Amino acid sequence: MKNRILDEDMTYILGKLSAEEKNKLKDAIILISGCGGFLGYYFMHFFAHFAEELQIKKVIALENFLTGTRDWLDSLVESNDKIHLHEFNVIEDNLEDIEDADQANLIIHGASIASPIFYRIYPVETMDANVTGLRRMLDFYKEKNIDGFIFFSSSEIYGDPFPEFIPTSEDYKGNVATMGPRACYDEAKRYGETLCYVFHHKFEMPVTIARPFNNYGPGMNINDKRLPADFAKAVHEGRNLVMLSDGKPTRTFCYIADAITGYLKVMLHGKLDVFNIGIDKPEISVAEFANLFMKNAQKIYDYQGKVEFKISQDQHYMTDNPNRRCPVIDKARKILDYNPTINVAEGVGRYLQFLKINNGELL
Repeated sequence: MKNRILDEDMTYILGKLSAEEKNKLKDAIILISGCGGFLGYYFMHFFAHFAEELQIKKVIALENFLTGTRDWLDSLVESNDKIHLHEFNVIEDNLEDIEDADQANLIIHGASIASPIFYRIYPVETMDANVTGLRRMLDFYKEKNIDGFIFFSSSEIYGDPFPEFIPTSEDYKGNVATMGPRACYDEAKRYGETLCYVFHHKFEMPVTIARPFNNYGPGMNINDKRLPADFAKAVHEGRNLVMLSDGKPTRTFCYIADAITGYLKVMLHGKLDVFNIGIDKPEISVAEFANLFMKNAQKIYDYQGKVEFKISQDQHYMTDNPNRRCPVIDKARKILDYNPTINVAEGVGRYLQFLKINNGELL
C-alpha cells in the first residue's frame, strides 16, 4: 500500500542531504543491523526509494526478529533486487557467512532493544547487542576499507542530568545509575561508545556515534510500548490515553524524518565524533505531548477519548526515568548542516495520518 506520509518523508530526507553526501552513497554497499526496528523502517524505505537515483549498489539487511517485524521487510525485498535480507543475530552469528558483507563500505549498527519495557524483559540480549555485537562488527571491519560506521548510542547515556546541564551538550559526562532497571541499556551504550573510541584510535576506523533524543513517528510499531506508540495505539483503538506518571517529565520529541536525516549525515561524516541528534525545541511535558495526540486524533480519527492518569502496577516503572531531556544540537548544526524543522505538533499529526492510512500496520 502506498502511503503519502511515508513518500513525503522520504522526499524530505533526500532534500536535506547535500550533493556531497549523496555522492558518498554512489556505488555503496550498505550493511545495516537491526533493520527491522523503528529506525530500520525508515532507513530501509529510504534506501529502497532511492537506490536507483543514488546509485546504491547493494543493501545488506540483518535482523534477528526478537522484537522487529518481518512482513514489511519481505515486501521491500520482493520489490527491490538491491535489498538482501538475512535473519542474523549479531551476538553469535558470523558476518563471514553473509555474502558481500566483507565488501560493505558503509555500516549501520542499529541492532539493539530501545524500548524500556522490552529491554527489561531482555536485559542480557540488550547488553550483548551493544557490547558483544558491536565488538564483533568492529573486529570484522577494523582492517577493511570502509568509509563510514555509525553506532547508535542514546541520550540515555546522560542519565538524569543535573539542571545546570539542561539543555545537554555532547561534553556532559552523565549522571547514570550503574545498577537499576534501565542500567542494562544505559551502561551498554556508554561502553559501546568507548569501544568505538578505542577502535578508532587503534585501527583508524571511521566510526561516528549518534545519540538519539526521543524519536517518534511512522515505523514505530504501535505495540512498541514506548510512550508515542502507547498513545498512538490508544487512539487507533479508540481508548483513552493512559499516563502512568504525573505527566510532569519533559522531553523534546524529534520526528523520524528529521532523525533519519541526522543519522545519514552522521554515517556519511566518516570520522570519529559524537553528535546529539534530535530537536531542541519545544521542550514539553509528557502531559502536553498526550494532549497533542488527543487534539490531532480528534481531527484525523474523530477521536472521542481523553487523557487518564493512573499508577503503574510495576513498582520500578519510573525508576531512573529522567526528569528532563533536551539536547544542544549546535555541533550537528555546524558540522553536519543538520537542521530539524518538523515541529512536534505537525509530527504527531503525520504519525496518526500514517497509521490511519495503513490501518495501524507497518505495511
